[in-house]
Amino acid sequence: MRNTVLIPTYRRPLDLSRCLAALQVQTKLVDQVIVVVRDTDTETWQFLNQFNSDNLPLHTIKVTQPGVVAALNAGLAAVEGDIVSITDDDAAPHPDWLEKINAYFNLDSCIGGVGGRDWIYQNNKLENGSCQVVGKLQWFGRVIGNHHLGVGEPRKVDVLKGVNMSFRTQALAKPGLNIGQLRFDERMRGTGAQVHFEMAFTFALKRAGWQLVYDPSIAVDHYPAQRFDEDQRHNFNQIAFINLVHNETLALLEHLPPLRQVIFLLWAVLVGTRDSFGLVQGLRFLPSQGQLATKKCLASWQGRWQGWQTYQQFKKQKSVKRTRGREQEPGGEPHISM
Repeated sequence: MRNTVLIPTYRRPLDLSRCLAALQVQTKLVDQVIVVVRDTDTETWQFLNQFNSDNLPLHTIKVTQPGVVAALNAGLAAVEGDIVSITDDDAAPHPDWLEKINAYFNLDSCIGGVGGRDWIYQNNKLENGSCQVVGKLQWFGRVIGNHHLGVGEPRKVDVLKGVNMSFRTQALAKPGLNIGQLRFDERMRGTGAQVHFEMAFTFALKRAGWQLVYDPSIAVDHYPAQRFDEDQRHNFNQIAFINLVHNETLALLEHLPPLRQVIFLLWAVLVGTRDSFGLVQGLRFLPSQGQLATKKCLASWQGRWQGWQTYQQFKKQKSVKRTRGREQEPGGEPHISM
C-alpha cells in the first residue's frame, strides 16, 4: 500500500522540522508527504525552501483560508496514496508508525480508520498516565477522548484524534460514501485549531459502516506548540470556548438519532463536562474558580445554542434541496408558482 502523510502547519518551522525528520527514518518509507502552508506564513516557506528533503517525497500546498479544516481539505484533494495519515506539525511519529498502520489496513478491508496514542510532552516533561477507555461515545452523548493516555490491547473506537489518525482512501464501505471524497466539515468554527473537527469526520465514517481501530502502540510524540489564534489551549477565551462547544454540539447532533439528540441536549445543558460546562459542572467548580466558572457555563450554553442553530439551518437547507430534486425528476410533483 502507498502511504501519504498529510501535515497542516502554521508558523512553527522548528516543530515542522522535527516532524519531517521523524518521517525520514520510518521503517516503511513514506510515498508522499503533503505539507499545507498558509500564503502569509513566510517563516515556514523560508524553512521549506532550505529544507533538505533527502528521501522524503515532499509536496507543498498553499492555502489562503485560515483554519485546519481548509488546510486538511486542500491536502486531501492532492492525496495519491491508498492510506492517508494525518499528524500535526508539533508531533514526531515513532519510526514504526507507518509500518504498524499499514498492517491494520492490510489485515481487514472493513477498517476505515486507524489511530494511536500521542505521548504529550509539556515543557519537555512527559504527561504520563493510563486509561483503558479511549475514543468512545456514550449513549447520552458524552465523548471520552483520552487518546494520549491509552494503554492495553487494540480496540474498536468511535473517535480518533487529529494528531494521530489514518484513513483508507480508496475503499467503498457503502454506496454513496467514498472515503476518498469525504472532506472535513467546513462548518467547524475557529480561525486555527477548530477543535473537534476530527469528531465530525470520524462519526461520518462510523455512520457509513467503517470500523475505527485504536492501538496505543501506534505512537507519536506530541509537543503542543503555540497557537496563533483565539484558542490558547489552557487559558480561557470566551470565543474559543463557544466555538469548541458549538463544534462538539454540531458533530453530535449530526450523528445521534432524534431521541438521543434530546437526551444529549438535556444532559449537556444540565450536567456537561470539564470542557463544556453544564449547570452541575458550573456549580461544582464555582468554589475553586469563582466567576470563571460562571463565564464558562454561560459560554457553554451559548455554544450549545449556536450549535443547535447551525444544525437546524443546514437541516432545512437539505430538506429544501431534496424537495427541489423530487420536483425536477420526471413524473415528480409539478412546481406551482405563487
